[in-house]
Amino acid sequence: MKRVLQGIDVSNWQGTVDWADHAEAGVSFAFAKATEGGDYTDKWFARNWNGMRESWLVCGAYHFARPKGDPIAQARHFLAVIRSAGGLRRGDLVALDMETNDGLRPEQVARHARRWCHYVERHSGVRPFIYTFHSFARGGHCAGLAEYPLWIASPESPRGQPPVPAPWRDWTIHQHANSPIDRNVFHGTRQELTKLGFHPR
Repeated sequence: MKRVLQGIDVSNWQGTVDWADHAEAGVSFAFAKATEGGDYTDKWFARNWNGMRESWLVCGAYHFARPKGDPIAQARHFLAVIRSAGGLRRGDLVALDMETNDGLRPEQVARHARRWCHYVERHSGVRPFIYTFHSFARGGHCAGLAEYPLWIASPESPRGQPPVPAPWRDWTIHQHANSPIDRNVFHGTRQELTKLGFHPR
């Protein structure tokens, strides 16, 4: 039987998060929203980043993509916000949240995401996860992103059994519940998860 890690993800909507409490309840990893677009910073991010760290969770940070904006400016902003919160350490994860097209065509959205991911990977050494949901991916908004691990939002699917949209062949994290908090699972060990994260060069 393969090991399953429990995770959560949070943003400013959650306000103060009791990380020690979540860790005690069996949560092993978490993602916190860091940024959105080119200039928005989640006001709780630094507190969440340090709270996760202090509770020995595998730490993840995500950026909410605004495809109408400049992907490079958004990637720089994201990395700068992580740096100012204490930076990346071994095993930390990053993700791009793709759920709005800002009125652009699917191929424009996909190009934005590819450019953001290439910049972040080149400048941080971490390959980002792509967070998205079926209808968005099926619409062609994720073309060319198969090399990035999929974090699929599918609360309507049984835990650990989400259908996988193209271009992916498999999922890496499944967001299986979103009330009262977003809950995720990763099939594998902590070591396997942190392998997908930051490794100092």
